Amino acid sequence: MNNLRNSVRLIGNLGMNPEIKETVNHKKLAKFRIATCESYKNNDGKFVNDTTWHNLVAFGNQANIVEKYLKKGSEVAVEGRITNRNYTDKEGVKRSITEILVSEVLMVSKSKA
Repeated sequence: MNNLRNSVRLIGNLGMNPEIKETVNHKKLAKFRIATCESYKNNDGKFVNDTTWHNLVAFGNQANIVEKYLKKGSEVAVEGRITNRNYTDKEGVKRSITEILVSEVLMVSKSKA
């Protein structure tokens, strides 16, 4: 049951090309966002599409896969864990962000772009 703690699995589409960086330890880092969509009928009987955007971060080999194969519109399945971090933006305002640290990436379909 421990494997279920803080475990996330999502299938969605990239909203933009991944941002690739190198850390101070010379490890590759990929940041990207995917959208997941849910459709349902509201109280009036009309179909509603609800889209949620997720921030993802991949390191090392997973970042290499993201850099090489993923583009805006790509459909991917990811597995990872949720993490929260705080930072100070350029204007000096403290911010927080929730991200998914990716442990596995699976390309579901070819890029639509």
